[in-house]
Amino acid sequence: MENSQNEHTISPNINYQRDIQYIFKPGNWVLGSIGIWPLAIRGIGRHASKIAILLCNFALIFAIVPSVLHMIYDQKDLNIRLKLFGLLGFCSTALMKYCVLTMRRPKIMRCIEHVKSDWWQVKFNSDREMMLKYATTGRRLSMISVTSMYLAGFIFHTILPFCTEHKIGNQTIRPLVYPPYSKFFNTQTSPVYEMVYLAHCLCGYTMYSVTAGSCGLAAIFATHACGQIQVIESRLEDLPRGKNFEQFVDVNQRIAHIVKSHVRILRFSAAVQEVLQEVCLLEFASSIFTMCLPEYYCIVDWQDSDAVGLTTYFLLFISFCFNMYILCYIGEQLVQKVDYLIHVNT
Repeated sequence: MENSQNEHTISPNINYQRDIQYIFKPGNWVLGSIGIWPLAIRGIGRHASKIAILLCNFALIFAIVPSVLHMIYDQKDLNIRLKLFGLLGFCSTALMKYCVLTMRRPKIMRCIEHVKSDWWQVKFNSDREMMLKYATTGRRLSMISVTSMYLAGFIFHTILPFCTEHKIGNQTIRPLVYPPYSKFFNTQTSPVYEMVYLAHCLCGYTMYSVTAGSCGLAAIFATHACGQIQVIESRLEDLPRGKNFEQFVDVNQRIAHIVKSHVRILRFSAAVQEVLQEVCLLEFASSIFTMCLPEYYCIVDWQDSDAVGLTTYFLLFISFCFNMYILCYIGEQLVQKVDYLIHVNT
């Protein structure tokens, strides 16, 4: 409905297209690459999201299942088992979050259209500046989360495995990020090794995209709600003068307009909660769990003088901490805004 409106009418916000691109570009790039973000592609490309979802799910399962079997039946070293346990726990949580996001794709689309509609209706420059203030905060949080996760993930998947020599007996083997189960097939021969390693890299990209993308999505939606509440606050302060109510002369009409805007925000907040509540719960629980293991890995690598491993796990630890901070920060900001609005109304 909003799409047709945008196509056949002119938005009061002359900066609408630029604003939307500014807000959604990080999420569009990260979540769009794994099939979660809706892509405006016609023809055969309209199936790109479904293909991406299938490939990413395959990569996650392809990495998790053999590694679990390897950890249970093949690996006897306790330290290596602990490292695999943390890695596979993170992988499994990412798979669960990915499944939730996949099932919630239509509702995510509706939330995105809601945000677009709010920006389409902006008439006053003061409203746009208030909304941009919070949108910029959401964008920055998203970019920092994406950068930290991808940087740590890139080192973990492409540099760390090749920094140490891997041997079985007297034979040197080519390393893989996720160890395979010995009963399946030989992964050391070409081109099997290259294909398996590529699948492992795709698994890593999916994990970090799901983690950073879900936190970024929560940040964008929550900061948008904060911006809309800020607009309502300005309307309440301007209620007697009516400077920002050019179409409503009567005070009762202005109050009715504020109430409608308030109800619209509540509906949006309820929709966002429905979309992200399981994802945020999984993110919060997994971050608490996985934050402990990188600390242990850092201590072990410090004792072994492994600078690359120490740097990698420290970056992962910082990334998990920051993702926790994002969820707590945006939740606190939203609660403060709602409490202030309730206080003003009473």
